[in-house]
Amino acid sequence: MKKLKPLYFALDFQTGKEALDFLKRNDLTGIPVKVGMELFYKEGPAIIHQLKEMEHEIFLDLKLHDIPETVRRAMRNLASMKVDVVNVHAQGGEDMMKAAKIGLEEGAQGHVPVLLAVTVLTSSDQQMLKEQLLINRPLAEVVKHYGMRAEKCGVDGVVCSVEEAGIIKKHTTLAALTPGIRLAGGENHDQKRVATPEKARENGSDAMVVGRAIRDAENPEDIYKTIKEAFQHESINTHT
Repeated sequence: MKKLKPLYFALDFQTGKEALDFLKRNDLTGIPVKVGMELFYKEGPAIIHQLKEMEHEIFLDLKLHDIPETVRRAMRNLASMKVDVVNVHAQGGEDMMKAAKIGLEEGAQGHVPVLLAVTVLTSSDQQMLKEQLLINRPLAEVVKHYGMRAEKCGVDGVVCSVEEAGIIKKHTTLAALTPGIRLAGGENHDQKRVATPEKARENGSDAMVVGRAIRDAENPEDIYKTIKEAFQHESINTHT
């Protein structure tokens, strides 16, 4: 199985040309990237092939959530594109998560992509769970439950907020990928549970996704390096 990279840059652009031009213009060619719904639904598999030609590792963030057989077949197709990381919603249940794993193994050419299960989106909070989703359990308990179910199904890791990363690491052997990363003083935008790279490291995150903090910076390459170094700083020091 492939391993997660420490930092994925979210390609939150409307078109493939914008994304590819940004990477080339800012000397970010070859870094691990996340391709989400906006870009993939616009460009389709072509953007994956172009990024692969530029030697990027790719987290294809489509958050599949459907009946098990549909997810199995979809994952088989995604794996054939040689992406490195994919995900599903843990809320889809155990049969769906197991089917996703089977589909990846069927479609993989060489290494099977890392399979992540999304627990609770960082745009959600306790009030939303209770009032809109009718989930009355504490948010942290929901994340823990989803993580343990995912591990049982052979999933490799979860997507969770930094706040819940420690819970996942305590109760499972899963990797924890955490979005909602901001530099100190950065804006939260539409995410409600955010944290700095340092906090992510302290809470046990294995990998991070960062988009706007890099994309909107005056010098994106410097910010990318700063965030990555802040996240890895402790582990670097222990080996020097």
